[in-house]
Amino acid sequence: MRALIVFCHPKTDSFSAAVLSEVTARLEAAKAEYRVRDLYRSNFTPVLTAQDLDVYLDEAANTEAVAQDVADLQWADTLIFVYPTWWYGLPAMLKGWLDRVLVPGVAFIMPEGSENIRPGLAQITRIGVFTTCGASWWLTQVIGAPGKRTLTRGVRSICARRCRTYYAAHHLMDSSTPDSRAAHLSRVGRIMERLVA
Repeated sequence: MRALIVFCHPKTDSFSAAVLSEVTARLEAAKAEYRVRDLYRSNFTPVLTAQDLDVYLDEAANTEAVAQDVADLQWADTLIFVYPTWWYGLPAMLKGWLDRVLVPGVAFIMPEGSENIRPGLAQITRIGVFTTCGASWWLTQVIGAPGKRTLTRGVRSICARRCRTYYAAHHLMDSSTPDSRAAHLSRVGRIMERLVA
């Protein structure tokens, strides 16, 4: 297994960082290879500029600014996302990573005529999504979870046909307790055991 972990949280002492530690511990126990892309610590630029858009369809040029991210993505057979859910969606930094790195010729093949895009990440067979939410589970069901949908459906659609997805969210994070956080970390560990199996 070769896992690319995309970690997105501005604080190094966040609960998301504890989730990241649990994820990497489980990967190490399984003797899996992994790379962590810490978007904040690496000062990733999430803004898709006019220049980026000018070369977006140019497969020879659209990866120049994000070459290492593309190399990591092509190296991996597993994608794992660890992030907080803000306003029911992905943090802007993570959304920007998707916008800038999942480009034509890498993540998907542009269609001809009326066809749909074709997957470009056929080597990705597993996706893990681990997040925290301030909202309750019930409120999230009523309003929706576009971040979850983007990763577990949208990104999955450009991966292997039988790509498996795993998801865990700690809801009501702002009123969490040591017990609720410990229970969530245990859940993450159990999910990771299935993911690496």
